[in-house]
Amino acid sequence: MAAAGLRLLGAVWLSAALLLRLGAAASAAVAVVDGRRAIAATGEDFVCATLDWWPPDKCDYGTCAWGRAGLLNLDLSNKVLLNAVRAFSPLKLRLGGSLQDKVLYGTADLRQPCTPFAKNDSEMFGFTQGCLPLRRWDELNSFFQKSGAKIVFGLNAMNGRVQLPDGSMGGPWDYTNAASLIQYTAYKGYHIHGWELGNELSGSGVGTRIGADQYAADVITLKTIVDDIYRSNPSKSLVLAPGGFFDPAWFTELIVKTKPNLLNVITHHIYNLGPGRDTNLIEKILNPSVLDGMISIFSNLQGILKSAGTSTVAWVGEAGGAYNSGHHLVTDAFVFSFWFLDQLGMSAKYDTKSYCRQSLIGGNYGLLNTTTFQPNPDYYSALLWHRLMGTKVLATTFNGTNKIRAYAHCARDSPGITLLLINLSGNTKTEVSVTAHAAAAAAAGAHKHVARTGYTTAQVSVTNQAAGGGGGGGEHKHGARRHGRNFGHAHTPSFAAVADGATRDEYHLTPKGGDLRSQVVLLNGKALATGADGSIPRLEAVKVDAARPIAVAPYSIVFARISHFHAPACS
Repeated sequence: MAAAGLRLLGAVWLSAALLLRLGAAASAAVAVVDGRRAIAATGEDFVCATLDWWPPDKCDYGTCAWGRAGLLNLDLSNKVLLNAVRAFSPLKLRLGGSLQDKVLYGTADLRQPCTPFAKNDSEMFGFTQGCLPLRRWDELNSFFQKSGAKIVFGLNAMNGRVQLPDGSMGGPWDYTNAASLIQYTAYKGYHIHGWELGNELSGSGVGTRIGADQYAADVITLKTIVDDIYRSNPSKSLVLAPGGFFDPAWFTELIVKTKPNLLNVITHHIYNLGPGRDTNLIEKILNPSVLDGMISIFSNLQGILKSAGTSTVAWVGEAGGAYNSGHHLVTDAFVFSFWFLDQLGMSAKYDTKSYCRQSLIGGNYGLLNTTTFQPNPDYYSALLWHRLMGTKVLATTFNGTNKIRAYAHCARDSPGITLLLINLSGNTKTEVSVTAHAAAAAAAGAHKHVARTGYTTAQVSVTNQAAGGGGGGGEHKHGARRHGRNFGHAHTPSFAAVADGATRDEYHLTPKGGDLRSQVVLLNGKALATGADGSIPRLEAVKVDAARPIAVAPYSIVFARISHFHAPACS
């Protein structure tokens, strides 16, 4: 008996030691979602992607990553391309980029041959002027109609400018060629969702710049042209500007001089990770402080729009993260979904209506592979967002490790909410319980109790507050408390019980082989790939007992659609 007792004691000690060791690689936390009211709203077609003008000989750091993905040479007959756009029903596409302000249009008013871009290192951006032939514009619009895409076209804002003594470009915009293209487009019955004036000419500019006062005058000119051409058309195109980097004073002047309704959308660009050649890109993507660096820009622009008394709304018009075409096996690999989805979640909280990813195809940051057209991981991340995250944004507070990013929206085309959880940690699995605000204070008390009791044998049971009352929601907070051990037991009366048999839909994204640089993403453990016919694979959820916490594996992303979560804002 004594020997048996010693063996039993040894087994208990071993189990305890094992639990402690396992507990070091796991943590528990609570996501508090305030479902009483929306804190912001996105547009229905929030996810957007770009197509660019770059020719095949556009090269960065000795690598030419664009291939035949430019607007003048993209293979529009590719089945994967067609299906990839169609899958969004609709996908908004913004046509533009650096060479946008060097594009002429082959309309009747053009008094010169319509020739393509040619490499010339002495020219701005390394290329001569190029031209969009009308037959190519017809082909593009045929593709857009077939795929159901919504199009925003970036116009050349440099025509007619003269250089001013301070180095900027001035003088009124010569709109003749642009107006001819708009007129032709309307005559042909091509629907353009919006016309955007210029690319990266705001503030200090990229390549060159234009003052806000002159830009505002030109935007008003464009608005007059659009109003005139579409006056008998019920679906009048939007007017967007400036498609550049956020500069508070410059943007404020443009907004004030075009209010209340002469500019529909103000667009800004994001390349906050630096140059594509940066060898520390992955470290930046996984750093919560770097990701949070964008909050001030979203917040400042939201504040300017709110205080100006304008109907103008904000979009991110182009965002590739790392400029100069990105970085192969980083910005076109699984790891970039951490940055991309965090950007979507963060920008939505500050009332951004649309977010255009650079690019749909082309460079090293395409949603599709430039040569094979196969979707990269971010394509599937974008498609899941589009299908699961509704327009209403809910205040979400995450109490736990700062390596988890948490965002919640009303679910799209479904009751309840969708919660997005992004785990930037490569060695910690986090068990996330979800509650409405009413349960938050009691949950915090339960956490303190568990923290004092050390390791235990069970996880905190999940849950959702079925009744929808309770206090404020506040901003998404990181780093409130770190946990080195698993939580238990399930005796936490602060969480309301979930109905027997209730389930939720979960979509777990992980990289193939656990490699952050992988260009193959697994959905619930299964690799995503197109069919032999170029079809986009089904994105199927796994059904999970709603009474269990959401298990967020290291270096993974989880969308959880919780249909029984009571959120008055979503009804």
